[in-house]
Amino acid sequence: MTMTNNDDAYGRMMWDFHRGIPSEEIVEREDGYITAGISSTYFDPHRDWPPHQRESMNYVRGRVLDIGCGPGRHALYLQEEGFDVLGIDSSPLAIKVAQERGLKKARILSVTQISSRLGQFDTLLMMGSNFGLFGNLKRARWLLRKMRNMTSADARIIAESADPYSTTRKAHLDYHKLNRERGKFSCQLKIRIRYEHYIGTWFEYLKVSRKEMGFILEGTGWQISRFIPETGSVYVAIIEKN
Repeated sequence: MTMTNNDDAYGRMMWDFHRGIPSEEIVEREDGYITAGISSTYFDPHRDWPPHQRESMNYVRGRVLDIGCGPGRHALYLQEEGFDVLGIDSSPLAIKVAQERGLKKARILSVTQISSRLGQFDTLLMMGSNFGLFGNLKRARWLLRKMRNMTSADARIIAESADPYSTTRKAHLDYHKLNRERGKFSCQLKIRIRYEHYIGTWFEYLKVSRKEMGFILEGTGWQISRFIPETGSVYVAIIEKN
């Protein structure tokens, strides 16, 4: 599902920051828990990325699909490095910002709208913890099988996530427990983005441990080649066909 200007709180935040207006991303979880994020992170140049993100770019090959590209942080870097990159995002304003920043190929599409009609890709990029866009187990496996059919034989998925089990915060532990009681992954989030008076629609977003990621991939034709880093909370998985 793509957004409209009325519910594109995420894109409005990007649009304002791109124009020099200070902005913060507010994330509301279904249980009422609220967090705030810094918009500038979405615009960081390569030199300011965390080490695991910079290292993961060494595994990019061929034609690239950047899923959930936002204002183009990773897509623009790869384009500058000579890669053929298509960036997609469900946010119309985020795509407009990416285009204004110089991304040559960008389309308003959600992850559920990807298909072989976009052509064949060699690398699928899901950075910024965008493994979370899979949402839940059923949708993840459905999308992973679609991804297998729209990629080359030696294709890779480069996906970032965050292990949720390092937290000691009671609000998170209580939410994990609630999710397990509902038959979900502990950190299968239901969230929405807010910015000023703009309110986004609710959506599912998934944070998983390395072990849980391996479980999700079972039976999809994909397997984990390596983790960057091997330990720690935030990580990137290099995923290849089996």
